[in-house]
Amino acid sequence: MISVVIPTEGVEQPVVATLAALVPGAAAGIVQKVVLVDRPGSDTIERVADVAGCDFLKFDGSRAAALAAGAEQSRSPWLMFLLPGAVLEAGWIDEAAQFMQRVSLSGRQRAGIFRYARSPYEEATVRDGVRLLTRFISGPSTDQGLLISRDHYERVGGYAPAARRAEAKLLSKLGRTGRAVLRTKIFVAA
Repeated sequence: MISVVIPTEGVEQPVVATLAALVPGAAAGIVQKVVLVDRPGSDTIERVADVAGCDFLKFDGSRAAALAAGAEQSRSPWLMFLLPGAVLEAGWIDEAAQFMQRVSLSGRQRAGIFRYARSPYEEATVRDGVRLLTRFISGPSTDQGLLISRDHYERVGGYAPAARRAEAKLLSKLGRTGRAVLRTKIFVAA
């Protein structure tokens, strides 16, 4: 049902944390495919993909271009975009399934964005307070993940690889009424 695309940036540890949170989804049959997109020159992520049973795609370009290339390679009816180090809360499988079913039955295209949560193990700083205030004023950030049907993704134009701030522009194209903030929290590495 879902293809997950992760632009890895060549660092193993955050990717492994994100993949570990996806394992229950794969076991439940909701995650069909995971595509790890990495720049050429390092074989670390290719080994991680091989061990984890993920697809691997070498791609040289911006993060938005990597996300677009990963989406193009996958064929599932739903796409989930996550950044390395983003860890989904345990209840994400049920909520994602309910969200996809509601969107499919309603005929109204919407995208789901996970609720931001700071790791409980990190020390709170003034910078975290400023980030939280910014999220409250401007809406969801690109690091909160995105769950969107392939049709809707293609209809809004997807990630424009050549555009500046392509990830933020995609969220903007979706608009406030075209996206739902899901109850499931996503813990984002700083």
